[in-house]
Amino acid sequence: MASFVPKDEGTLEDQRLYTQARLVEVSCQDCLARVGVKKNSEHHTSIQWSEQALRDCQEFARLGSSPSGRQVHTPCSRLVASIEDAVRNGTVTIGAHDGY
Repeated sequence: MASFVPKDEGTLEDQRLYTQARLVEVSCQDCLARVGVKKNSEHHTSIQWSEQALRDCQEFARLGSSPSGRQVHTPCSRLVASIEDAVRNGTVTIGAHDGY
């Protein structure tokens, strides 16, 4: 349960901008899971996973079935490669705009 549930319109808009602004849909070139991606810098990539994308990701399914389970912060290497390709071809741009 959330310890803080924003109600102020300004806070809700900031939350929306932070989590959804400038997201570009990227499909994994392997399993076709679709996620929202934005890159605020060369080293910062924000990925928003939907429930469907989590179900579609074959690498996460393999990692999740291992005895130790999937590490929460372990990225999908195939999706990372797909995002890097999207950056190279200009689909995903680098740099924050208006702070987002």
